[in-house]
Amino acid sequence: MSGRETLDRRGFLAAIAGVAGAAAAGALSAQAPGTLPGSGPAGSLGDPTAAGRPQAPTTPRDDDARIQAIEKRLRCTCGCTLDVYTCRTTDFSCTYSPQLHREVLQLRDSGMTAQQIVDAFVKRYGEQALMAPEPHGFNLAGYLVPGTLVTVAAGAMLWILGRRSRRHDAAETLPSAPAVDATPEELARLRQALAESDA
Repeated sequence: MSGRETLDRRGFLAAIAGVAGAAAAGALSAQAPGTLPGSGPAGSLGDPTAAGRPQAPTTPRDDDARIQAIEKRLRCTCGCTLDVYTCRTTDFSCTYSPQLHREVLQLRDSGMTAQQIVDAFVKRYGEQALMAPEPHGFNLAGYLVPGTLVTVAAGAMLWILGRRSRRHDAAETLPSAPAVDATPEELARLRQALAESDA
């Protein structure tokens, strides 16, 4: 490729960039002076609700490790299947997790321990408020049955593979045809007799 072609391509790209810049400048100059797209007159803020629902300022209590540990055991009721802490710190459109967080803080302020707060949530919202069900009653089957099934399946596979391996080994160790004690002349006559019988 020659230097002239490179220069022409660079010039072409520069021209395209210039046209795009002029178009953007024309669009901005069509607005009222001193305004930005989506804003009001110069010096005023546009509609703040366009950025989403306003959030309450956070406090050090919101990031307390003990509160986080409690909220990570509780499921948000918005249907996201996340725990309360993760939902309230990642999904800012959720209205349920901030309310559940406030409930946790109120219960903690009333002097409840972490387990008492979790128990209060279970009493109020049912066992679906927990990220993992308590291991008792029918829920115990949810903990034991999958592990038992995996163990039984693994044992069955090992038994089947062992049995196949033993069969394969037994087939390889079958005795071969007994060695024939014959002279070369006798073998030659035998081959000739076989050849005549095939003909």
